[in-house]
Amino acid sequence: QSRHVELLLRMLDEDGSEILPMAFIPAAERYFIMPSLDRWVIEETLRLCHRYLAAQSDTHCLFAVNLSMQQLRQDDLVDRIRDAMFRHRIEPGLLTFEVTESVAMEDPVAAQSMLDRLARLGVSIAIDDFGTGHSSLSYLRKLPAKQLKIDRSFVNDLGQSDDARAVVDAVVRLAHALDLKVVAEGVETEL
Repeated sequence: QSRHVELLLRMLDEDGSEILPMAFIPAAERYFIMPSLDRWVIEETLRLCHRYLAAQSDTHCLFAVNLSMQQLRQDDLVDRIRDAMFRHRIEPGLLTFEVTESVAMEDPVAAQSMLDRLARLGVSIAIDDFGTGHSSLSYLRKLPAKQLKIDRSFVNDLGQSDDARAVVDAVVRLAHALDLKVVAEGVETEL
């Protein structure tokens, strides 16, 4: 059985407390350092994947990385990912690139074009935080996604809410009807 690892960017404040992405990403965008950060994230992710695989001898580990709409609009994204995979000797089948439902729907034509190009590299595509945005099912059908990730808010409420159970059940049925795998968000473990 394969292990799934999602690589998440976290920053620490001077006092050691965690700064959440919803705080540091807008600041990075405001000060125009987001393109550099995006490039570093791709490179560092694949470097860490290689290091993990070498240390663990675990070839059944799959790695997931989130992409922003800004990244999907970068013409050189596919080339940079291809080059980094080659440099760090990462097989495409070990990688999943995730976009949130809201990012995919922000500019569905651009998202579909870039995700198609990425899928041709042999990597997997996943739709993250599904159920929180305003998807057009016609676009969802066209995206080269192989996986839907049910948003954590629904998963956290499964034990207490009939509505959450109904949403999760509907998303699972939808995903299976579209021949997609389903992942329920909600567990973060530091490696």
